[in-house]
Amino acid sequence: MEYRLLGRSGLKISSLTMGTMTFGRAKSGPLGAVGLNEAKRLIDQCLAAGVNLIDTADMYAHGAAEEIVGSALKGKRADVLIATKARFPMGEGPNDEGASRHYLIAACERSLKRLKTDWIDLYQIHEWDGLTPLEEIMEALDSLVRAGKVRYVGCSNFSGWHVMKALAVAARDRRQPFVSHQIHYTLQAREAEYELVPIALSEGLGIMVWSPLAGGLLSGKFTRGKRGPAGTRHFARKWREPPIYDEDKLFDIIDVAVDIAKAHGVSAARVAIAWLLAQPGVTTVIIGGRTPEQFADNLAAADLRLAADDFARLDKVSRPPLIYPYWHQAWTATARLSATDLSLIGKYLPAP
Repeated sequence: MEYRLLGRSGLKISSLTMGTMTFGRAKSGPLGAVGLNEAKRLIDQCLAAGVNLIDTADMYAHGAAEEIVGSALKGKRADVLIATKARFPMGEGPNDEGASRHYLIAACERSLKRLKTDWIDLYQIHEWDGLTPLEEIMEALDSLVRAGKVRYVGCSNFSGWHVMKALAVAARDRRQPFVSHQIHYTLQAREAEYELVPIALSEGLGIMVWSPLAGGLLSGKFTRGKRGPAGTRHFARKWREPPIYDEDKLFDIIDVAVDIAKAHGVSAARVAIAWLLAQPGVTTVIIGGRTPEQFADNLAAADLRLAADDFARLDKVSRPPLIYPYWHQAWTATARLSATDLSLIGKYLPAP
């Protein structure tokens, strides 16, 4: 297992993070399925493989996932990093959601109690809150760090201007800045490369990737003409993450990933995760599942080394179109582009 610095912090985290969205019993849908005993075994499996970070959220199974993590880590807390998130509704009241100071501090206290811990290693704003001033959000997070309840802070699912404005407010007011941005980024969905990846490279944010298999689409069980086994999220057509805008392109990507996987004697899932681990700015990929077999396969991706031709084939089949203003910069500004600019535009320039 490789350990990478999380953004500009001094914290080293494993290149694979254990996700817990399957922990607990969800009110509806197939997500929550892992109970405490199963969770203990899965956590031990990940720790034995070198994973040192577990990512959860207060809204996973409405708090049950945090409770399971807290119970499963009894006697092991000092050796494991915990990341959790807050922002989504956890009650029926008008102030039972969001990123206000009122809500964040209360949500953090509840998470600490459920996790049975005195501190949270990484506390993340789970989603943008356009109604709460960023000055209030960053001050609330800063106060949690100063109180010793939180060690580092991050965000998730912010747009580019949201991230930059938050970092600017934190710098101006001398608040704790975000050290990470948890984003959706896969071979099927590479929109993050337009703004979010360059911002991470420029501003020193660690990228944490959620749902690296695109909700299972890139696992290999979905192929052209085969929608996957009955009961899966996409088979039921009740899951919107991620949206599929071009089904033909999706299956073109899957075809290439499966072909490369066969050449290496591994699963398509490993190929998809290994591709992500090699992308600029990516610090860690969050893996999840319900069974030891699923985790074993995902964990093995840390050891898979794709060839240059593999990367070229995957890039060719999955690369999105270059949107404005980047196509204009690619045509007119190549002599004055930085390494950060080239993390996106360089893929579209003719080979030297």
